[in-house]
Amino acid sequence: MPHYHLLVIEDDPAVAQSLQAALTHEGYTVTWQSSGEAGLRFVQKTPPHLILLDVRLPDRSGFDVCRQLRQQGVRQPIIMLTAQQDELDKVLGLEMGADDYITKPYGLRELLSRLRAQLRRAYGDFAAAEANVIWVGDVRIDLTRSQVWRGEAPLNLTPIEFKLLVYLARNRLQALTRLQIVEAVWGHTADPDSERAVNVHIRRLREKIELDPARPQMLLTVPGVGYRLVEG
Repeated sequence: MPHYHLLVIEDDPAVAQSLQAALTHEGYTVTWQSSGEAGLRFVQKTPPHLILLDVRLPDRSGFDVCRQLRQQGVRQPIIMLTAQQDELDKVLGLEMGADDYITKPYGLRELLSRLRAQLRRAYGDFAAAEANVIWVGDVRIDLTRSQVWRGEAPLNLTPIEFKLLVYLARNRLQALTRLQIVEAVWGHTADPDSERAVNVHIRRLREKIELDPARPQMLLTVPGVGYRLVEG
């Protein structure tokens, strides 16, 4: 199953954090932006797979944000969220380019059903292309271009660091031994020198992907085993 990145544009922290927690639990990577302007900037830098967009935002309406996204060429699915029951709001949202519309309060089961339907519709025919991008937390790995970003910042990885990160990302949450890493990344049987090389490259990779390399939150050491990559 592809790993999807969702963007929530919602000004109410309680609603946004609840939504973020629920969707993360379902296996999605979720980014929250609290204003229309912040959401627009984020999409320009880091396009998500789907956008959950509140109609009532502090700086502009969700309708305006939806219209601007479509004018900018954004084609990802947009689901609008609102407390309004007015049929005209629903019609306006769809006319601005929204793909679906859910009225608050809504059940999580309904939201997930609508969300999955939009993802299937948008990406079902492009599974092979989607497999070329891996998300781990806010780290985006583009396999086609061999490029990596954390949030909006590009990361300058060496070829071996990139290959190491891809292997860890494809096996995220798993505790991987140094032997496994050497055989997968370097392509030969591990020896003491190559296992020490793993430690060096892990340290260098942490310096690039961790916000605080001295206190890693993503690339973790598993005592007595090796290393594990987590969402962070």
